[in-house]
Amino acid sequence: MRPFTQLHVHTQYSLLRGAIRIADLMDRAKEMGMTSVAMTDSGNLFGAVHFYKKARKAGLRPILGVELAIHLGDRRDPPKEKSTLVLLAKNNTGYENLQELVSMAWLEGLHDGTPYADLELLGKYHEGLIALSGGPENVIGQAILENRVDDAHDWLNKHLELFEDGAFYLEVIPDATEDQGRINQGYRALADDLGVPLVAGNRCMYLDRTDARTHEVLMCIGAGRTLDDPYRPRYDVDSYWFKPREVMAEQLGPSFADAMENTARIADACDVELTLGEVYLPTYAVPEGHTIESYLVSMTQQGLERRYEEFKLVQKDVDEHVYQERLDEELRIIESMGFSGYFLIVMDFIKWAKENDIPVGPGRGSGAGSLVAYALEITDIDPLPYGLLFERFLNPERVSMPDFDIDFCMNRRGEVIDYVTRKYGENNVGQIATFGGLKARGVIKDVGRVLGFSFGERDRISKLVPEILGITLDQALEQEPRLRQLYSEDDRIRDLFDIAQNLEGLFKSSGMHAAGVVIGDKPLWKYCPVFRGAADEMVTQFAKDEVEEAGLIKFDFLGLKTLTVIDDAVNLINRERSESDYLDLATLPLSDQGVFKLVGRGDTEGVFQLESSGFQELLRKLKPDKFEDIVAAVALYRPGPLNSGMLDDFIARKHGRQRISYPHPKLEPILKETYGVIVYQEQVMQIAQVLGGFTLGAADLLRRAMGKKKADVMAAQRAEFSNGAKENGLDEARSNEIFDLMEKFAQYGFNKSHSAAYALLTYQTAYLKAHHKAEFMAAVLTNDRDNADKVAKGIRSARKIDIEILAPCINQSGVYFDVVDGKLLFCMGGIKGV
Repeated sequence: MRPFTQLHVHTQYSLLRGAIRIADLMDRAKEMGMTSVAMTDSGNLFGAVHFYKKARKAGLRPILGVELAIHLGDRRDPPKEKSTLVLLAKNNTGYENLQELVSMAWLEGLHDGTPYADLELLGKYHEGLIALSGGPENVIGQAILENRVDDAHDWLNKHLELFEDGAFYLEVIPDATEDQGRINQGYRALADDLGVPLVAGNRCMYLDRTDARTHEVLMCIGAGRTLDDPYRPRYDVDSYWFKPREVMAEQLGPSFADAMENTARIADACDVELTLGEVYLPTYAVPEGHTIESYLVSMTQQGLERRYEEFKLVQKDVDEHVYQERLDEELRIIESMGFSGYFLIVMDFIKWAKENDIPVGPGRGSGAGSLVAYALEITDIDPLPYGLLFERFLNPERVSMPDFDIDFCMNRRGEVIDYVTRKYGENNVGQIATFGGLKARGVIKDVGRVLGFSFGERDRISKLVPEILGITLDQALEQEPRLRQLYSEDDRIRDLFDIAQNLEGLFKSSGMHAAGVVIGDKPLWKYCPVFRGAADEMVTQFAKDEVEEAGLIKFDFLGLKTLTVIDDAVNLINRERSESDYLDLATLPLSDQGVFKLVGRGDTEGVFQLESSGFQELLRKLKPDKFEDIVAAVALYRPGPLNSGMLDDFIARKHGRQRISYPHPKLEPILKETYGVIVYQEQVMQIAQVLGGFTLGAADLLRRAMGKKKADVMAAQRAEFSNGAKENGLDEARSNEIFDLMEKFAQYGFNKSHSAAYALLTYQTAYLKAHHKAEFMAAVLTNDRDNADKVAKGIRSARKIDIEILAPCINQSGVYFDVVDGKLLFCMGGIKGV
């Protein structure tokens, strides 16, 4: 007997319709002895990569498909006549056509939130697809129900003409409604008359029969209805569960044995091999006579020469030989990994932003460790003086995509995305999907509303769930005695909780990544399916990890208010100055004593990263007197270092209350700036290099392994470190001590590249507050003007530093806060809540 396969399955990606988690689906399919498993979500392929990988891992053949609404007229018009089909990819061509169909349905056939394909699209993209008639909404089934036998024949013939020979099946569904029973018999007659094959399906919406009520609640959440609402969406039977072969065969009966057998025939015919892990960079056009690689070298070399000129302006002496060696090595690694084009693409849109006076951040994340990025003006902090490591960003021993996160002025970020869209084509640029889940507090409120609980009851119960990020309802019951008591004593609340726990974690909605943008060399739907966002944006149907596995490159365009504040403040300062006297923050020396005095006394309201009362207290203890102290403070003011005592040791050593010591004399150059305390991930890497003989690439792998605490990996790494340490004169006991120390601090270590780049913004905002306080506070207030509480706080801060506040003046005030004779002038209106 050939294995049976359920071919019509709605997972968690059929948002608020499917109640089957993919991991649970794999377990259940294996329990039932199935060798294949299908996913046919409603109008989307959101979960295709997730499902495919899980099925492969479970040893099951993944069958990728979709249940698609079919417009029987022109997909571009509001639908009057409609149908449904289940489409399964037989091979890679079929999967590519499935992507096209689903994408075009969203882009050209979206009506009232439902994407429709039409017969024209099906005729164009039918190759490699197997079609099932699906549920009772199919036009053939509807004709049978209405006793329109001739129409049923006509529509069946149209479907047979659309698809390849033998690729269209009439789907019979067991033990469902009376209407479905009539459709089944009609399909039997059509099959006998015309030789059209039947297939057994069940439109599985949930795993177990006992989940039917839970599924009704889920649909009510999606429709905004309650269970006692007569107009709520509902199924009249509890039959749409993931049934095993035995139940399907018994309920259909022996007259449909061929339909049961055909599930195996279809499963055997479906064999899709997704290509994952490839990289499809858009083509960057380079001048004639250049390759991508040679042009990157040329632009980088020119950029480094410009940086040398800047160094001269601020009297910064550097060893150009050291810089050139570092640049050459980075370029060698970038070219060997095939990422030259990536750097040029990022360089290009940042250059455009700067040429159009759009503020761009100095860098964030590990990308600030790249000298190539600094030379190309992708970043604006010199990595060499601060020991920032390129291998923390790109590791030739662990091939993965580089990932520049770019900060732009929050008000003008969209202009940069528009530029990229114009340059590469509107169909080749899109946003990235996110999926919102039913989380602990939210699912209690949603289920409570459906069950008829009052707003007050829902609010009271949900607030008993502890405010802990990522907490589950199981954990909430364990941690909160009042919840346990309600659960054990009140049947209504127990019912609410049981349903909420069954629904917890399912997806509720699709959205758009706040910063991620993908750029392709061809229309995005050639790489992955797409859909329309709330504001008509093109959005990939895969989330960020899956979209990268599909080969598209993610670029993060982030909006940062601090950049807007800095730009507004500098514009106010330069307004009355001659061009030769303009303030240019890029040329500021990082040794201004006014900055360190302001920071040291904790006068940091409005200063980037340093605003909280806890940080202000830290700064008063630390009293930074150099830029590196600010870099370290940003890295240390986090729960791990605060709880570990690292911060106390750092402050005590800085001020001579604790002796500065080093685990080994060779580590003094690495740890000197942090007074012997291991603060940064890069320091862990350098210790592994200096004492253990690791390459920096291998040291980055060690750092990652320490963070993940994998025992077997760590044992091998410890042995390798010990062998390298022997060559430096360390015995095994001493090398183990240092390895343990590294492992401890690797848990708390921070990315120094990110800390240094963001500390530069901290320094610049502190400089503005220290030397141009009225302009700075005007800029802060302008960017907070839509929040009355923040405006009130800003006014208090301004008065605290002796800035006189002028009331709004109809003759002088504009829509922004301004400065007049060193006084802060209130804006006219526009403040919400005022």
